[in-house]
Parts: sequence; structure tokens; C-alpha cells
Amino acid sequence: MQMAMIIPLYLVGCAVIGLAVAPGAVLVAWTVMTMSQLDLSSMGVSQGGLAWWAIQGWVGGAAIVGAVFLTGLCMVFVLPAANFALLWGGRLKPWRGPYYSLEAIRWYIHNGITYVLRYSLLEMFTPSPIGILFYRLMGMKIGKGAVINSTALSDPSLIRIGEKVTIGGSVTIVAHYGQAGFLVLAPVEIGEGATVGLRASIMGGVKIGSNARIMPHSVVLPKTVVPDGEIWGGVPAVKVEQ
Repeated sequence: MQMAMIIPLYLVGCAVIGLAVAPGAVLVAWTVMTMSQLDLSSMGVSQGGLAWWAIQGWVGGAAIVGAVFLTGLCMVFVLPAANFALLWGGRLKPWRGPYYSLEAIRWYIHNGITYVLRYSLLEMFTPSPIGILFYRLMGMKIGKGAVINSTALSDPSLIRIGEKVTIGGSVTIVAHYGQAGFLVLAPVEIGEGATVGLRASIMGGVKIGSNARIMPHSVVLPKTVVPDGEIWGGVPAVKVEQ
């Protein structure tokens, strides 16, 4: 039953990703066609000579790189649109239940769409306003002045980040966890002015207060509440005295 439900999703994924790739493919095809018809003899470049091949390679390479960048930009908009359409609004809700259920399939789709960009071209836009835009379109609430220097975020529609929050490099934030054979979807909230250090891990149900700090490489376990202004660190993370 699971395979019967997943295979159609992969087919839909091929169609969605193909739509995002299409503009870049057209750019490369147009460039190849144009260069093959271009007469460079007026510039003193002989057809088939070394200089001719060098120009062909340079322009062709630039077109391929441009196509990759254009594909990434298209994914930023196409993937959230697919998420919205497939999930009837695009947002998950807090939930606890079996892995083999309709809500778990919704969770799978939401994260699968997020991971398409995460494991392909999202690093190219991190940290930048383009990356922030993608997460917002996927349903994440992000305050003004926030910086997200990580692509390891799951369940974006269940994550809320306040103003001027700093998410350090390679930080992992997941708004879910497994418990006694059940899947638990639990929102993550990070208050304004908070800082999450390099490679820290934030799990489902965590609430981090305003101006709090999570030390690098720390693991904040599910349902943990970090009060305003406190410093937490360690595995598992606990309050650190200044």
C-alpha cells in the first residue's frame, strides 16, 4: 500500500521538477542553436579553429551555469506552489499518530518537496533573501532581520522564527520526532533575538525564548522550553551558568 501511494508521488515530482528545469533547458538549447548559426569570420575567427571552439565552450558553459541558477530560482516558486496544491493549503498541523496514515502522507509530501531544493540547489541561496523567501512560501513564519545559515530544516510550516533571530551554519531544526511507534508533529518556536549556534539540533515541540542562546553542537530535546535570555548547551542541552 505504501509503495502504491509513493510511486504516483514520484511521478508528480518528475512533472513538477521538469517544470522548474524547463526554462534552463530552453536557455541551453537556444544558446547552442544560436552559436551554431553564428558567423565569427568577421572577427577573424575561422570556423572549426581553436579560437572558435574556445568561444563555443565559453558561451556554452556560461549557458549551462545560467540554466542551473535559473532552475534554482524557478524551484523557489514552483515547489511551494506544488506543496500548496497537493496539501490543500500547504500547511501541516500538530499531530500524533501512526506512520501509515493520511496525515503521515501529507507530512511526507511536505518534507519531500522541501528536500528537493534542500538536496539540490538550496545551498546556493543560503544565507540570502532568496532562501528566506523559499521557507516563507513553504509556510514558515520568519520575522524581519532573521538570518538562516542552514538548509537542514524540516517541516517548515510548523516552524516559527522571530525577528532578528540568528540560525547558525548547519543547524538542524525538525518539527517532528518518533515516539513508541508513532509520528509526532510538534511546532518549533524561536523567540526574537535568539541565537542558535553552529550545528546545534532543535527537535519538535521546542520553545526558545527571546534573546536566548543555544551553544554550538548542542541538542535540544523534544518539548524543551528555554526561558528568555538564558544560555543552554550540551547533549542534551541544559542551562549553562554565565
